[in-house]
Amino acid sequence: MSSSVLLIGQPNCGKTTLFNTLTGSLQKTGNYPGVTVERKRGTLLLDERKVEVVDLPGIYGLEPNSIDEKISVERLKENNIDTILAVVDTTQLKRSLGFILELGAINKPIVVALNMSDIAESRSIKVDHEALQKKLGVPVVPVVATKKNSLESLKKVISFYDQNPTKPQQIKAFDTVKERLDYVDEVLSEVVSAPTDGDRISRKLDAILLHPIFGTLIFAAILLVVFQSIFTFSSIPMDFIEGSIESLGAFVSSVLPEGLFQSFIVDGLIAGVGSVLVFLPQIIMLFFFIYLMESTGYMTRAAFLLDRGMSLIGLQGKSFVPLLSSFACAIPGVMAARTIKDERQRLTTILIAPLMACSARLPVYVLLIGAFVPATTVFGFLTAQGLAMFGLFAFGVVAAIVIAFLFRKTTLKGNSGSFVMELPSYKMPDLRLMAVFLWKKSMNFLKKAGGYIFWVSVTLWFLATFPQAPTDYDQPDITYSYAGRIGKFIEPVFEPIGFDWRISTGLIPGFAAREVMVSALATVYALDDSDDEDVVQKSLTEKIQSSWSLATGMALLVWYIFSPQCLATFMVAKKETGGWKWPAVMFFYMLALAYIGAFITYRIFV
Repeated sequence: MSSSVLLIGQPNCGKTTLFNTLTGSLQKTGNYPGVTVERKRGTLLLDERKVEVVDLPGIYGLEPNSIDEKISVERLKENNIDTILAVVDTTQLKRSLGFILELGAINKPIVVALNMSDIAESRSIKVDHEALQKKLGVPVVPVVATKKNSLESLKKVISFYDQNPTKPQQIKAFDTVKERLDYVDEVLSEVVSAPTDGDRISRKLDAILLHPIFGTLIFAAILLVVFQSIFTFSSIPMDFIEGSIESLGAFVSSVLPEGLFQSFIVDGLIAGVGSVLVFLPQIIMLFFFIYLMESTGYMTRAAFLLDRGMSLIGLQGKSFVPLLSSFACAIPGVMAARTIKDERQRLTTILIAPLMACSARLPVYVLLIGAFVPATTVFGFLTAQGLAMFGLFAFGVVAAIVIAFLFRKTTLKGNSGSFVMELPSYKMPDLRLMAVFLWKKSMNFLKKAGGYIFWVSVTLWFLATFPQAPTDYDQPDITYSYAGRIGKFIEPVFEPIGFDWRISTGLIPGFAAREVMVSALATVYALDDSDDEDVVQKSLTEKIQSSWSLATGMALLVWYIFSPQCLATFMVAKKETGGWKWPAVMFFYMLALAYIGAFITYRIFV
């Protein structure tokens, strides 16, 4: 690398989007604080030269208030910096200029990227970037981070600094904060012209969406629409995938001779991996709605809306952002807790983040809801299955609230404190970025299916097939296998909560990744029923319906609301908390809740 460029800016300025466009990366973006919580690196090609581009977490100033801001400030103060690329939201120029002037103290070459210039233009906000460049003393380049062809001028400036790294910094220094702010007002009066009535549409939307009653009802309605859509709109592609997998299994069975190899392909690979692939449309649907909430700016509004309720349990609305991110995956949710200044609030948020119903739980939820909740219509437009899904997610949230309250009143006692978060501008979702985001999530899911789930299916098939039962064995062959013996051995532990040896066997690999439970059940039932042709033709949902009681199905659903079945989450929690103490607390309290909750549920429905 001949040089490096540091991307820095305040939250919601489009910094990570610019990073992706410059380097061709696919890092997550969102119109809310906390998206970037660690350094991300990429490569920018300038002719035949390579320039390293580093995306840093957003900061408001050079005095860090949280872990993610500390990462950025420490990197800015390192000596090996060639160029600082300061990204600015053109629609919010006033709040950014003071930060740009503060960066002058770094005494490194600075380039200012006026991002979202297209949005500013649509709002009749005009910025004379040439006049601003003269007032600041550094290059100022208008850009639209989502459009690659708008970055040519910016690349030329970066290329100039790459070839002239000793060019001196020209931003003037100020003795006091007041002098700096006064200069900001002077600059704005000379370079910016904007409508005097402000953004009326944003104010009208906020009056509704942030209303304590109407806003809360709208938020609940949005979540209800999400879960209804997961069942309604994804049913056709799910049926297509399920039918294709069944047809593939039947075709392979007809081509290959009966024996171990046919069983390995059909019962191990196709049944195991295919049972998880069926849920891809619902995973995409969930991430689609999450992207909409993030990119439009609604995510931060939801945090403000719920701040009062969060304060009752000793947290701030800022904790809501990591928790809502955890609906997609608890890992980025745990990492996003870095944006929380108070250490005890940060630890509490980390401890309850896995209780949010992440996308890995979705295959299990859908499988069990499909088996035990009828697809009936409620109130003429809602479905019982969608309401059940909404109820599971809501139950996890309520449980998280109770657990957070207990932590904040005992081991992590403290006040919630004040909550200050800037409301980002409303933005229309970028369809190209949405497609990239959904494609990336789909590929991650398929890679997991082709990687970890593949090997789990292979391993479980081997354990469920060998040793083979003798000819005079009067039980299903699988009970003679290693998997059957393991399941029978641990069955007494789970029998009080209604789980037989098949479910117990599936829980073991599920502790590494929740969705593996579906693959494990598919493999076990495929082998268990291999001698019954009528049963073989049934789907996994139909097999569960015919062999489980309602009490068992409900108990397993409750188990999955609480169960600590995600090894990667605990590894990240260990890194974020600096040891195994808090991940251990997280594991054992979740395991206890899962067992007690499943036990009570089973006794109620039995």
